[in-house]
Amino acid sequence: MSEEELLRQPADAYMNDAQRAFFRQVLETQKQALRARTGARLDALREPEINSDPLDVGSAEEQRQWQLRLLEREKKLLGKIDAALDRLARGEYGWCAETGEPIGLGRLLLRPTATLCVEAKERQERKEKHLRDA
Repeated sequence: MSEEELLRQPADAYMNDAQRAFFRQVLETQKQALRARTGARLDALREPEINSDPLDVGSAEEQRQWQLRLLEREKKLLGKIDAALDRLARGEYGWCAETGEPIGLGRLLLRPTATLCVEAKERQERKEKHLRDA
């Protein structure tokens, strides 16, 4: 099924077998790509760098720290993908964790790991902003 076919389905077909299979494939593809990228980055970090110039050493260390931060973000994303696959297996995928309402196909296409509908996410972000500003 393509994205266009997915979006053309009637509202009462929300999270039917075909849609769940579509998102399972999306999540599995993202997971495989993420693991490949992470593996390549880890291999690059394991390679020893030989620099005699102090500026090169500093630049290499800054690059290494940046790569480590990226790896940490990707590790978190991998956890979110696994959680989304678990929700799919339990039949909870596509439904807002806060309201129980549909998250929506458009939002899931943009962020397949989403757990909140747009309205609930906006409320969460307003609350977080309020707590930061306080």
